[in-house]
Amino acid sequence: MPPSFFIDRNLGSKQLPRALRDAGWDVVTMAEHYGELAGQRITDTEWLALAGARGWPVLMKDKKIRYRALEQQALRDNGVKAFCLSRGNLSGESQIAAFLRFEDRIHDACLTPGPFLYVITASSMRKVDLV
Repeated sequence: MPPSFFIDRNLGSKQLPRALRDAGWDVVTMAEHYGELAGQRITDTEWLALAGARGWPVLMKDKKIRYRALEQQALRDNGVKAFCLSRGNLSGESQIAAFLRFEDRIHDACLTPGPFLYVITASSMRKVDLV
C-alpha cells in the first residue's frame, strides 16, 4: 500500500496535490491538515515532527533544508523520509513532472526506514547525506 505523502506549503495546496492525486498518490497538504492560516505559521521543525510521527514521507522544494541544523535534526530525530526538488523556481507543471518521473523510485525508497533526504531534479534523483 503506497504511503500518504505530506506536501510542504512551498509546493502549494492545489495544482501539485491535484495532479498527484489524479496519478493515484495519497497526499495531505499543510493547508488541509493545519488550516490555511496555521499552515503558513507552523515551523519546519514542527511539521517535520508531525510527518515523522505519522509516517508521512514529505515532498518539498526547500533545498536549503539540508544545510540548516534545526531542520536536519528534525529529519533525523523523527525518522523523516524526504524528497526535495532541487530548484525552487520550477513551474507547477515542472514540479509535477519531476515527482511523477521518479514515482516508482520514490515509492520504492519509502519502503526503507528513514531518515533520509533525496534531491530530485528534472533528470535525476539522488540521496544526500544528512549531516
